[in-house]
Amino acid sequence: MDLRQMRYFVAVAEERHFGRAAERLHMAQPPLSQQIKQLETTLGTRLFERTTRRVDLTDAGQLMLERARQILADVDALAHDVKEVGDGAAGVLRVGFVGSATYRVMPALVQLTRRELPGVRLHVMGEMLTPQIEQGLLENRLDAAVLRPPVQSSELLLDTLEGDSLVVALPAHHRLAAGGDPVSLAELAGEEFVGYPQGSAVATITSEACRAAGFRPRVVQEATETSTLLAFVGAGMGLALVPDGARRAAASPVTYRELLGAPTVGLAVAWKRDSRSALIPPFRSLVHRVVDEVRHGPATPTPTPEAQSDATPAEVTPPGHSVPIPTAPTRTNPAPQERP
Repeated sequence: MDLRQMRYFVAVAEERHFGRAAERLHMAQPPLSQQIKQLETTLGTRLFERTTRRVDLTDAGQLMLERARQILADVDALAHDVKEVGDGAAGVLRVGFVGSATYRVMPALVQLTRRELPGVRLHVMGEMLTPQIEQGLLENRLDAAVLRPPVQSSELLLDTLEGDSLVVALPAHHRLAAGGDPVSLAELAGEEFVGYPQGSAVATITSEACRAAGFRPRVVQEATETSTLLAFVGAGMGLALVPDGARRAAASPVTYRELLGAPTVGLAVAWKRDSRSALIPPFRSLVHRVVDEVRHGPATPTPTPEAQSDATPAEVTPPGHSVPIPTAPTRTNPAPQERP
């Protein structure tokens, strides 16, 4: 089995038709059919159920499609990254960002990286949930991430950042939108909520905070992306508790009010325990600087001797690392509980 056969298989599996797949691949249909038969012979199983009208995947074919897509994506990413380095880049770092960090932390971090590490190419993926990010790190599709802890896998290391307070996002015409003082959670009882999917860190903290205030939030719509969630709020579908950093995400008519005794949601840099990338330590330092500036305004932090002594573990910082940026202190966090 080679990559060419794998690409042929994916085309047929996605088109569910040999003729359309052949057109997509710019080849004749008979050679394509021969390559698929050869692939099935090599694997010792049928990948397709063929009829006169359509082509369906077998169970083995479905598994093959899932794995083949990932392998081909990894190969394409590898080719791209190698070319980037060959063209003069010092390295490539694939970074995922959780929802609200997409709007404040990510843009500032990209700008700072270009300034401080001009040879490094950042490939960024925003508007992700922690479970997606965790899977991406474990499958080596991401090198590092800014996520909401905790995580489930002990294969990941976390470097804790300053968290976000939750605020309430309200439709512009809502009865509470006109006030200026902080809102108590109890005032939101009986309201319709829109929220992140169950199991996400913000959704879990929202549910716990509302229960502590004496009610259970009535969620009428869920959304994975922060921008979509706030669009629902702006459309009047309900209110939402979101991290303070999400304020920049909405183009919709949304009003934000602070909460009395606002619960906080954590933020952390995450990377794989066995990572040997020399870019992880300077990246962590830059994230700390950006988060500090976002929260408290521009500053030039000077690492203390204590911080220097609490350095990244040896298995994360490779010998001979020479990037002249101080590393941030490491806090190992092997998933104390399940709250992706």
